[in-house]
Amino acid sequence: MKYLALGGLLLFSAFTDCYSQENKPEDEYTFMFYNTENLFDAENDSLTSDDEFTPGGDRRWNPSKLWNKANRVAKVILAAGGWNAPAFVGLCEIESYEVLDLLVRKTPLSACHYKFIHKDSPDSRGIDVAFIYRPELFKPFDYQAIVLADSSKPGFKTRDILRISGILNNWDTLHIFINHWPSRYGGLMETVDLRKLAAQRLDKAIQELFVSYPKAKIICMGDFNDSPEDVSLKQVLKARKMNDPGVPGEMVNLSFNWMVLPIQTLKNMYSWQVFDQWIVSDYLLENTLGMQFAGAGIFTASFLLEPDKKYGGVKPKRTYVGFKYQEGFSDHLPIVLKCRMNDR
Repeated sequence: MKYLALGGLLLFSAFTDCYSQENKPEDEYTFMFYNTENLFDAENDSLTSDDEFTPGGDRRWNPSKLWNKANRVAKVILAAGGWNAPAFVGLCEIESYEVLDLLVRKTPLSACHYKFIHKDSPDSRGIDVAFIYRPELFKPFDYQAIVLADSSKPGFKTRDILRISGILNNWDTLHIFINHWPSRYGGLMETVDLRKLAAQRLDKAIQELFVSYPKAKIICMGDFNDSPEDVSLKQVLKARKMNDPGVPGEMVNLSFNWMVLPIQTLKNMYSWQVFDQWIVSDYLLENTLGMQFAGAGIFTASFLLEPDKKYGGVKPKRTYVGFKYQEGFSDHLPIVLKCRMNDR
C-alpha cells in the first residue's frame, strides 16, 4: 500500500498544520493504533510497579526524557497521517492522565486540538489504553472500560478494554474497542488462557453491541499479544481472514496478510510478528454510503527502524536498548486504517 510508504520529511509540514487544502478532512480519514512502549510520567506511584521509570529507578527516567518521548510519539502520529493528522488514535502503554495531557497540549499535536479518553486500569505496572481524537471529526457519545477479571486468579490484574462509541463526520456511527491483551511474559502456554479470557470478554461486548445496533460498524484495534492465527483471535473471537457476504455479523481480521511481509509490527530475535491488528465488523467493509473502507497496513517509516546488528535486517528503534537510553520510539510499529466518505 503506497500510502504507507511515508518518510520523515512529512514531519515538518505536519507540524505546522493538521491538513492541507488539497486533502480536506471530509475526503479521507486515517485511524491509527500505536503501542508507545512505556510512556510513563516521572512520578512514583506507590500503588503500581513503576519504580523503574522514575528519576531514581533503573532507567533514570525524568521529565526531560518524558518530554522527548512525548514529542517522538507526536512525530509518529503526524507522520502516519501524512497531510491529514489521524481522526483518532488508539494508544497503549500509557501511564496517566498527565502523560496524555502533555502529549496533546504540549507537543506539535496541539495544533490539531486533540481531546482524549482515558481511565486508570488495575494493571500492576500502571499502564493503560487510551484514545485521542479530533473533536471536529469524531464526536464520542459513550465510552466504557471493560475490566478483564478471572475469578480463579484473584491476583490477576491487566489492562481494561476501552470501548468508545461516536459519530464520524456527523454521519457514521462507529464503535471502537482499544485492546492491550495480557502479554506472553512467563511463557506462551502459561499465559494463553489469559488472552482467551480477553477474547471472550471482547466477543461478549461485540455481541451486546449487535443487539442494540444490528448493523454496527465496529473497529477493534490493539496489541493482542497473539497473531491472527492464534486460538484467541481465530477461534474464540472468530475473527475471519476474509469477509463472507453470505454470513452477516462476522468479524474480519484485516491483518492476516501482514504475516508474509518482510517487516511486521514487532520483532523477536530473528522473527517478525503481527501482534498489532485491525479487526472490523463486516458491516464496515460492506458499507457503501458514508464511510467506506479504503485499506489498512503497517506504518514502516525509515526513522522508526534501525539496523539489527545481532539478528540481521532491521528492527524497531526503541527508547532503550537494554538499560541504555538511545532516544528511539517503540518496540512496536504503528498500524493505520484508511477510509473515505462517499456521497451521502
